[in-house]
Order: sequence, then structure tokens, then C-alpha cells
Amino acid sequence: MGSSTQPADAKSVQQTASSLAEMPMPGPVNSSGTNQYSMIGKSIRIKGEITASDPLYVYGSVEGSITAPAHRVTIGKDGTVKADISAREVVVRGHVDGKVDGTERVQLWNTGRVTGEVRTERLAIEDGAILRGKVEAGKPRGRGAENSANSASAKTEKSKSGTADAASRAAVI
Repeated sequence: MGSSTQPADAKSVQQTASSLAEMPMPGPVNSSGTNQYSMIGKSIRIKGEITASDPLYVYGSVEGSITAPAHRVTIGKDGTVKADISAREVVVRGHVDGKVDGTERVQLWNTGRVTGEVRTERLAIEDGAILRGKVEAGKPRGRGAENSANSASAKTEKSKSGTADAASRAAVI
């Protein structure tokens, strides 16, 4: 009843480690005690609109739009997305061509590539990642802050006295 085990070569160990690194992280636990997340596997190709109410992992191909307002969307290393993505958090390890809107955070791994617009509160880009397009990062300014900035610049324009008092008012926004 001896089992024959063959020694693992370095290449298969590396492939296994790489596969484990690509596995989704556990998501929220539902009432039955199982993890909740949705996954689009490497062999799946979707054209259309995806709306997710769980964290979403994309390892295949998506064309269209992806919306997950309360969750994270992760594009795996082999994932290709030609779509607009709107989620709480977006992690890009693969390729995205389109608008990426992460309300809280967008993270580009060193294998990630984004071509298009990125809008987020916090942006993290690893060395080696590629980002081509328009980026808007940081907390969005509300109407009140915008109006006070406009009125401060208007006051500065009106008073060309050049005094230190006028300069200090212009600096405070």
C-alpha cells in the first residue's frame, strides 16, 4: 500500500505558488458560514453589463460594464477587461481598457495595465504597472469648498494692493 510520490520540480512548485497567489481572498461570510464572492474564470468570456452584489474576481474576459458599488472588483493577472468599472475598490493585476471609478481606492499591481480614465479617492501604483490616460485622485471637493475657493480668488483679483494681509487671505482656501 505504498504510495508513489514523485519529487516536485522547481517549475511545478513555482506554478503552484503562482496559482495560489492568484486565488481570491476570502470575502464576507454569509449566514450559512460560507464565503460570498463571484468569479469569472479564465475560460469565461462575457459581453454585456455585470452588476455584482458580492466581491468580484475577473480572471477571464469582459466587454461592457462592471458595477459593484459596495464591493471590490479584482482583475486577475490573466484577466482582460474592455469595460467601464465602477466599484468601491478596484484592484488591477491584468489589463483594463476603459474608465475605472473606485470610490475609495484603486490599486495597480506591477503586472497591471490600465488604458483610460481613473477616478478615485486613493490611488496605489506598484513599480512596473502601466497607466495611460487621465487620473483624478483625492477627495472630491464639495460645492461649498469650490465656492469659497472661487470667492477667495475673486477677492484677490479685486484687491491688487499687494499687502501681506491680501496675500494671506488668498493662500487660505
